[in-house]
Amino acid sequence: MQAQAGDWLVIHSHLEARPIRRALILAVGAGGEPPFTVRWTDTDREAILFPGPDATVVTAAEESDREHAESARVSGMQRDIRAGGPVR
Repeated sequence: MQAQAGDWLVIHSHLEARPIRRALILAVGAGGEPPFTVRWTDTDREAILFPGPDATVVTAAEESDREHAESARVSGMQRDIRAGGPVR
């Protein structure tokens, strides 16, 4: 697994009750390999870790695209609610 500072580490849980966790990658090891220094979005804490098989690296551009798509989806739902239309 390779990354660069500014990418995102996404941890996908195999347990339904556990949410997906996201962390901003602050620093990487030699050649972009782990260990990664990250800041968790849910706790704002920093940690040094070696990601497991349930982790993926998302580039900063991919994360930005995901955030924009999510924002557009929420805006559309809010517009539908205000208009009294169906909520998707």
